Amino acid sequence: MTRTWIVTGGSRGFGRAVAARAAETGARVAIIARGAEVEAVAREIGGQTIGLVADVGDATAIRQAIAAVVDRWGSIDVLVNNAGLHRGGLIEQIDVNDWSDVLATNISGPFHMIRNVLPHMGETGSIVNVGAVVGFRGFAGDVAYGTSKAGLAGMTQVLAVELARRGIRVNLVIPGFVDTDMTAAITQRARTKLLQRIPLGRAGTAEEIAEVICWVANASYMTGSVVATDGGLMCSL
Repeated sequence: MTRTWIVTGGSRGFGRAVAARAAETGARVAIIARGAEVEAVAREIGGQTIGLVADVGDATAIRQAIAAVVDRWGSIDVLVNNAGLHRGGLIEQIDVNDWSDVLATNISGPFHMIRNVLPHMGETGSIVNVGAVVGFRGFAGDVAYGTSKAGLAGMTQVLAVELARRGIRVNLVIPGFVDTDMTAAITQRARTKLLQRIPLGRAGTAEEIAEVICWVANASYMTGSVVATDGGLMCSL
């Protein structure tokens, strides 16, 4: 049976790699992203892939996007909450608007997505949330991002229990340091220092993270799991 996936933040990085991998299996894939380029990305991926412009922090836009998916394909089998926003800053320096924007995307976004997807997800449904090492380990200057990702980990645990009675699985994948647009701004000094802490000695790739996300999405007896895919980084911190 053909499965329907929704991938947020699917126009680049992990999200695009996940969407492409799912499409290769013949799945129907809806990519949701804020930028208009998501439609071109969907065409590039090909197969049964569509691109929808919506901000996950906007509850109304999300309801409309999910309604469009359901109108087109009838149901939703897999949701990958990948969209994320990073704004750095020490507690006394971070702009309050940056704090609010990060939480709106990284916490309220998955909340709105899950809440609106659930009525259209059957007993074999799967939700994969994309976390971060900073949600489990402290990094100075990451109060907003770390708080949001720690909250997403808590949401995963609660919903794994809450939705199990409906046969819906909820898991968390934690990427480590991966070369994406989000990490491109890091200084060479910081990059070198971080790579020295990774036991495997290198950054990961979007495709390596996508491989794990797709496997977790299809793992029929896994729920409430925290799957680190970080080259061993968390072990060394």
